[in-house]
Amino acid sequence: MDLLYEKLQELTIWLPPFLLALTFHELAHGYVAYRLGDPTAKNAGRLTMNPVKHIDPLGALVFIFAHVGWAKPVPVNPVNFRDPQKGMLWVSLAGPGANILLAIISLPVFMLITHMSMLPLSILKPLVQMVAASVWINIALAIFNCLPIPPLDGSKVLMSLLPPQQAYAFSKFETYGFLAILLLSYTGVLSHIIVPVINFSNNLLWSLSRL
Repeated sequence: MDLLYEKLQELTIWLPPFLLALTFHELAHGYVAYRLGDPTAKNAGRLTMNPVKHIDPLGALVFIFAHVGWAKPVPVNPVNFRDPQKGMLWVSLAGPGANILLAIISLPVFMLITHMSMLPLSILKPLVQMVAASVWINIALAIFNCLPIPPLDGSKVLMSLLPPQQAYAFSKFETYGFLAILLLSYTGVLSHIIVPVINFSNNLLWSLSRL
């Protein structure tokens, strides 16, 4: 019972920043695509901060157990870009870039709450924990999505840099991408690979914020 209570308490703290991180990530993809000439995401109602429009149930479930996850990919039609290959590169980088931005923004917000608030820190503790979690979550999503496993952003960045024939051949692996992610997550290989990188980046960012 105590373990269940702790898990629910942890989920209550982590869920709001996780939803914000996913929503901002997908909005960034869609907005950059729109600015580059592709209205597909806009027409699908995905240029919104409403998390319901972006949540993938399976990705949210993986997050609960592995602290990494994903949202529903924003629809993008590269044909609408002046340069489809370059356009997809910028669209793919926009999601992780948005998460890095949120992680950086969360740091001064944390400092502001803990050092300048007139309310007792005990009252603000859940909010403080959410903002601190926001740093880790956004770093985690940025690093996780940079993995070159289809359909993660890293795979699309790689495809945009490969010659067309190799990019097309690599894109065929997208059918098995989610299965590979689930397998790597279930076996713990995924956590073993990226958690040390996430923790290092998280500690580095906090250290730099204190300079």
